[in-house]
Amino acid sequence: MENIKLSSDKKKVIILDQTQLPNQTEYLEIDTLEDMYDAIFHLKVRGAPAIGIFAAYGIYCLSQKIVDQEYDAFYEAFTGYMKYLESSRPTAVNLSWALERMRRVVTENSQCSTVQIVELLGEESRKIQAEDIKMCRTIAGYGLTLLEEGDGILTHCNAGPLATSQYGTALGPILLGKEKGMHFRVFVDETRPLLQGARLTAYELQQAGVDTTLICDNMASSVMQKKWVQACFVGCDRIAMNGDTANKIGTSGVAILAKYYGIPFYVLGPTSTIDIECRCGDDIEIELRDEEEIKRKYYEKPMAPENVKCYNPAFDVTDHTLITGIITEYGICRAPYEESLRKIMEKKRKRQNTT
Repeated sequence: MENIKLSSDKKKVIILDQTQLPNQTEYLEIDTLEDMYDAIFHLKVRGAPAIGIFAAYGIYCLSQKIVDQEYDAFYEAFTGYMKYLESSRPTAVNLSWALERMRRVVTENSQCSTVQIVELLGEESRKIQAEDIKMCRTIAGYGLTLLEEGDGILTHCNAGPLATSQYGTALGPILLGKEKGMHFRVFVDETRPLLQGARLTAYELQQAGVDTTLICDNMASSVMQKKWVQACFVGCDRIAMNGDTANKIGTSGVAILAKYYGIPFYVLGPTSTIDIECRCGDDIEIELRDEEEIKRKYYEKPMAPENVKCYNPAFDVTDHTLITGIITEYGICRAPYEESLRKIMEKKRKRQNTT
């Protein structure tokens, strides 16, 4: 299914509303700045790569509304849109990465008319999505080399096609293996409090015909203890240069369990999630969300005392010492990550300079 695309007139972004899955399939047409912010903040579109794609398409659509302005006024309005969208979710680096990439199109073509700049923005936004599709397929290929027929795989949160364009990152090797006739058993953490695993990952894997078992987050240790899990595959929203990774809350706990039971723990993500300015996990800003997501969301009635305090971080940081490998579209990084991540980024730079 197409979860993000431009409308036929290229003035709106059409998204599959992930908050309605798995019970309803509802598409939204979005063309205002406020609705774009709302779509990201309220997780109607989610997953680091998908957020980046959506933001690129969104700011392209917004730029069409100011195309009749002179360059300086155009650029001022453009950067205002950009900063507002960036503030919607601070942890996922793909959001700021995609918007900065679009901003460079504006600044590097300041000699062009605003009409030409908007056309170039449209081209760049489509390129970002096309690159994501290719990237996911490549990551899936690298990840598949780490799996064997019949393996049990544990996932956390959702890093499948809904979070990207096609294949996904953490689910990519599983889906690619299925296409090639391989069979895996996947244990899906429900991923409290927003249930991305239960609502989205289980949905995607079942649609693909993969042997899928949904478990509560606190059951991960039990299935590992029974030796049902041979690898853990998770996505990421930001990678620090020492190899620390930010991903959905609960990921670090899975990594600790995997370390205890001797199970490989792999993080899968595009190089766009590597933040070269981020030294370590301590430098990653962690988004805090509304306490009502814990007490009330998805319940018919509140499931906690009304006035109890809640702590609701959206992400946690997995220490690099717990990670077996980081799988990117340019290869698999292993410790020491300071060296392997820099080599991967240099490989990316060289390849881009030759294309």
